[in-house]
Amino acid sequence: MIYLMFGIHNHQPVGNFDGVFKQTYKDCYLPFLNVLERFPKVKMVMHFTGPLLEWIEKNHPEYFDRLRKMLDRGQIEFMGGGFYEPILTVLHRRDALGQLEMMQEYIKKHFGAEPNGMWLAERVWEPGLPSIIAEAGLKYVTIDDTHFYYAGFKAQDMFGYYVTDDQGCPLNVFPIDKELRYRVPFSLPEETINYLRTIPDGEGVTLADDGEKFGVWPGTHKWVYTEGYLERLFAMLSDNSDWIKMVTFSEYMEMKSARGKVYLPTASYDEMMEWSLPVDSQSAFTSIVEEFKKNGAYARMRPYLRGGFWRNFLVKYPESNQMYSKMMYVSGLIEHCKDKTEAKKRALKELYMAQCNCTYWHGLFGGLYLNYLRHAVYEHLLCAEEIIDVKAKKEELDYNCDGQNEILFGTKRINAYFSPAYGGQLIELDHRLKKFNLSNVLTRRPEAYHHKLDHAGDGQDSGQPKSIHDAVSVKEEGLKKVLFYDWYKRNSFIDHILNGSANLDSFYRCQYGEDGDFVNQGYEVVKQTNSELVMQREGRAFVNGTEHALSIKKTFEIGDSISAKYEILNKSGKNVTIWFGVEFNFTLLAGNAGDRYYVVNGERSQMNTKAENHDIMGLEFCDEYQKFKVGIELSDAAILWRFPIETISHSESGLERTYQGSCIMPSWKIELKPDEKKKINIGLGVKDF
Repeated sequence: MIYLMFGIHNHQPVGNFDGVFKQTYKDCYLPFLNVLERFPKVKMVMHFTGPLLEWIEKNHPEYFDRLRKMLDRGQIEFMGGGFYEPILTVLHRRDALGQLEMMQEYIKKHFGAEPNGMWLAERVWEPGLPSIIAEAGLKYVTIDDTHFYYAGFKAQDMFGYYVTDDQGCPLNVFPIDKELRYRVPFSLPEETINYLRTIPDGEGVTLADDGEKFGVWPGTHKWVYTEGYLERLFAMLSDNSDWIKMVTFSEYMEMKSARGKVYLPTASYDEMMEWSLPVDSQSAFTSIVEEFKKNGAYARMRPYLRGGFWRNFLVKYPESNQMYSKMMYVSGLIEHCKDKTEAKKRALKELYMAQCNCTYWHGLFGGLYLNYLRHAVYEHLLCAEEIIDVKAKKEELDYNCDGQNEILFGTKRINAYFSPAYGGQLIELDHRLKKFNLSNVLTRRPEAYHHKLDHAGDGQDSGQPKSIHDAVSVKEEGLKKVLFYDWYKRNSFIDHILNGSANLDSFYRCQYGEDGDFVNQGYEVVKQTNSELVMQREGRAFVNGTEHALSIKKTFEIGDSISAKYEILNKSGKNVTIWFGVEFNFTLLAGNAGDRYYVVNGERSQMNTKAENHDIMGLEFCDEYQKFKVGIELSDAAILWRFPIETISHSESGLERTYQGSCIMPSWKIELKPDEKKKINIGLGVKDF
């Protein structure tokens, strides 16, 4: 007799489209339950994340009724977890506990059950977790066998469960069998049963993985339901119940003692640790793994092959760190809100929604690359600020924990955050009244999988679907032709001294000549008040092989709009002609929607337009959906470039192009005599329709 513990984790991220919820429910969650109900001998431990639970409660309450019946007859057990599926280890302890307790309360309210254990988001483990989980009243967690291998355990040790602790608080940990995780549902049911025959008699083995593998991943709906994979698997498990006993985790803990004690290192599942590495290291790591697999050494070397650390995503992707910094900042604001208890509770819910992990990283799925998910994070954080009635203020602090201070302005209408150390750039512009971060633009950067563009196929050439870890496909031909990388972050008020050979196309590709050293270099803060910020850089321009000393001073006046006054001073003692540009990167989320567009010289064009105009005194970009517009006004007629920022990223269905935002850059050809100064004023404001 062996014991099989089967756990399913069902999740949809905060901010996902309602249509995705509907389709996923139809293709996966509903048919899975339909099959499971017909096999009472198949016991299942089920986890639903908060966003999905709330959607089902609102749209299909009958699904809850069916779950309660299965719970009452002992066929399923519920797992808890962070309600909105956060990475617990990167939250403040109070928020981690709040997320866990919110799920406990929800399951008790709707199902009359109190979960004994939890699903750990992305199985991201750090040694301090047990005390947090135990404080929330939970007794077990499922994590990958990877963690155990890193702790020196062997394959024969990956059964049952172990006990660990932190600060004297014990927690049981079940190792998830990676072999089973990869077999189900991607190999024949007979092969899974044969694999289970290799489990030693009397041992318990854990299978716990994403529920979306059963109907949502490419090719799986046909395989799992139309062609009857799940029906056959459950039938075989039922038919072999004389030697495969399916139990819940709680039942197993009542039957069996822990195998021993364990202290696990910081880890996640293998793929996550690979994805968190910097691109060059990720490629090198992948090559090493493949080499060991080819020469047969992988099984022996696996415990010593580990990738990076989940928190490294906050370094790999500055945009992730920007969201994280905002989230932690708002968490602190809520904590220090001394009154309005009910308001504080509502603000915490908004904060917790913004902590949903999917948006903060990228691996095989879109995640961080999906602008609407990032928008949802900022939307909920701005809602939280409104609920606790954050007043207009100015702060100087190391907002994103990079060792340099940022300067944050907040008014009734906007938030404007500046980074003096990084080009004196505007790194965040929020329309507070619309809960909209206009600066939510992702920089184009290399990814380790971009080489797959050379040999992409659809990856589905047999009856059985391939795991999305193995399939390679593209959603659009010619993606390699639009694959470009940026050498600086796509913020705003970026100061350029362009080479004379630059043009719209080379600037769009970010393969142009830059004659100055202002773009991403430090500016000195000369003056700051509650509504004014003055920054200056003593820099250089290399024009036609000659070095010229230049000083750029920019004065920002921040109210319900931003007024920027530039002063460019030639300090070289020689005449110089420069091509000066100020770059902006903003998003209205959609590049080709009819209700979001530019207005230049009275003419409309979509946000993914690539164009050059001359003698321009300003422009607007308008969002009829959210009913606001952003205006840029110029004191001097300019050359205007505009183009979309589009990335090539991996998603469940293959490599795809994703609109991230739009780059707008006015520029001027300026002749300066020695000690001559040129002044240019730029107004930036948001208005509602």
